[in-house]
Amino acid sequence: MEENKNPEPVEPKKEGLLDKAKKLLDKADDFIDDKVEDVKQTQAFKKVKETYDKAEDFIEDKIEDIKESGVKQKLEAFADKVEDKTEDAVTKLKEFGKKTAEKTADKLEDIAENIKKKSAEGEQQENT
Repeated sequence: MEENKNPEPVEPKKEGLLDKAKKLLDKADDFIDDKVEDVKQTQAFKKVKETYDKAEDFIEDKIEDIKESGVKQKLEAFADKVEDKTEDAVTKLKEFGKKTAEKTADKLEDIAENIKKKSAEGEQQENT
């Protein structure tokens, strides 16, 4: 047998702090969306967007012009020439360094021989 029970009155749930924050955030989000739309409708925004689009097109055209002008190939050719000339210069400097070292060594040998001769002559004069 079923007993008739009086259902207990259900108290409305209290709205928690998290629920309130969520509602406030939703309202703020809607407000921001509305204001963004308002700003997009202004003449200033439209002019800025138009100027931005023109600048973007201009830059893209200039990039395409640079690509078509062959600057990359010209720079690569220039780099190759510089590399070749640098190698030549380094080779010449090495040769110059070798020649200079040989001449310096020869001069030092001449000086050493002169010193030996003078010291030998000085000893001979002292001995006589």
